[in-house]
Amino acid sequence: MLRFKECTLAKLDKMFQLREKPSLPALQSWLVGEAVVSDSERAVLVLIRERLIANVHDWNEEELSQFCIGPLLMLVNFTTRSFNVFAGRGLEGIVDGIELGGEPDGMIASGFRRPEKPYFYFQEYMLRFISPDAERIEDGEGDAAAKCLAAMLVAQTLNETEQPVYGCYVLGYSWSFMILQGREYAMSNAYLATRDDIFDIFRILKVLKRIITELVG
Repeated sequence: MLRFKECTLAKLDKMFQLREKPSLPALQSWLVGEAVVSDSERAVLVLIRERLIANVHDWNEEELSQFCIGPLLMLVNFTTRSFNVFAGRGLEGIVDGIELGGEPDGMIASGFRRPEKPYFYFQEYMLRFISPDAERIEDGEGDAAAKCLAAMLVAQTLNETEQPVYGCYVLGYSWSFMILQGREYAMSNAYLATRDDIFDIFRILKVLKRIITELVG
């Protein structure tokens, strides 16, 4: 089995004939989608941002997940009777005759008590930053973008659909959103959660909830 943590974008491109595009219509539609952010939600987002600014250079990956990513997902409220947020669940499938598997940090899938059809994956890594523009050194295991894309490939196979699969990887305070459709994928520019971008991150996640609601039906 090829494990998610063993994947790189170059390896996935070659093994599965994937093509990275500068953008895809589904990604752009997602990123510019409109969603209302209430005053009370903005107040919570400011608190999360302040906590992140104070701790981002010292948190480990679990702390990043518990004190930043988790609260953001809870504020969106992805828990419904039709779909839910799941973490640390094993995932595997056969893509082009190759067994691919691992444990994505998190997913949003149909089902309430256990994941059924997965629609969105995220991977988080904690990085040490010298400065916002400096070279970053990863403390996590493997390539976050590739691990997320590998999980999205499995989801695409399991779902047996031409609908896009959604993803996101978080490197410290940097969030990048992804789309996989057919054998093409695209990634957004980074949104920095230590800036006002956190309101865009939250809006994009709220748009994702609307998209998944429509997909689940």
